[in-house]
Amino acid sequence: MQAAITVTPAQLPDVLLNVAVVRPVFVWGAPGIGKSSLVRSFADSLGLDCVTLLGTQLAPEDLIGVPQIVDGRSRFAPPVSIARETPYCLFLDELNASSPEVQKAFYSLILDRRIGEYELPAGSVVIGAGNRATDNALARPMASALLNRLVHVHLSASARDWLAWAAGAGIHPWVLDYLLNRPDHLWTAPPKTEEPFSTPRSWHMLSDALHSYGDEVDDETVRILAFGTLTASHASTFRAFVKTVRNAFGLEAVLKGEANWPAAPQDRDLLYFLAETFRARLVKELSADKASASPAARQLAYRGKALLVELAEISLEVAQIVIASDDDGRPVLPSWFLVEVTRDLPRLVAARS
Repeated sequence: MQAAITVTPAQLPDVLLNVAVVRPVFVWGAPGIGKSSLVRSFADSLGLDCVTLLGTQLAPEDLIGVPQIVDGRSRFAPPVSIARETPYCLFLDELNASSPEVQKAFYSLILDRRIGEYELPAGSVVIGAGNRATDNALARPMASALLNRLVHVHLSASARDWLAWAAGAGIHPWVLDYLLNRPDHLWTAPPKTEEPFSTPRSWHMLSDALHSYGDEVDDETVRILAFGTLTASHASTFRAFVKTVRNAFGLEAVLKGEANWPAAPQDRDLLYFLAETFRARLVKELSADKASASPAARQLAYRGKALLVELAEISLEVAQIVIASDDDGRPVLPSWFLVEVTRDLPRLVAARS
């Protein structure tokens, strides 16, 4: 299912509070963006136990139960995890990954809040979640009869929401500081090949692994952990970022003239990282209209042109990364800055020769 409108993790609890208490809700979203943890946190906020059923691990009898003979008649006895006397949150995780038979078994539970003779206690909520077929995750087409029984909400990853949560959740300082500088690296679309990719969940895993190793973790271990959890390009820049932290060497020092671009061959990953961070700084601080640019932004633009010359002397390829267009060929940096770069670079090169 494709999303026309999405909600952020910060918006989802309010939607669930007002909708899930009256109608079952299905939360769509890419792997690793926090669907399951958000539902469990929502249940905790209501003081409800959260009973999770994984669609990929269910058979129809796991829901409807098995027949028993009572007073000469047969009746189905639903499992004890579902048949509770007090209100709870029934979380149907990976619902759309379950078999058609299991999906069919959910019909009455979702629409009528009933399994056989058992009815969910008043005050219970039913929430489903699953990945989209476009995420290269296990997902089956959802039957129209089941689809029409749910209110559908599409969740998107939000760097702002995740960073606000991470600040108080014990996330490793390297991970937190890196994503404060590169929030665009929090999430990437799942690749078509079997390889790690960046999500809020994978950054959390990297944080846990770094905490486990402690402060003395060496560079090779950082490389192994980063490439084992993140998109390869993100892993490379994260490793370079850790080098800057450990050596107190960063973009600010370069901008202030307190340090030069790293030129040693063994520091090429660090050079790439600083160049990408420099590009992100220019994108963030340079306004589209030069007339509205602040004095600080004008100073950054002036200093930036000189730094581009210095960077090109080390690697023209890396310098081009700073001013490159996006994947669709559209300029990322303001046109006025690019015009000034084209105009002033020959003069700046001549001044350095």
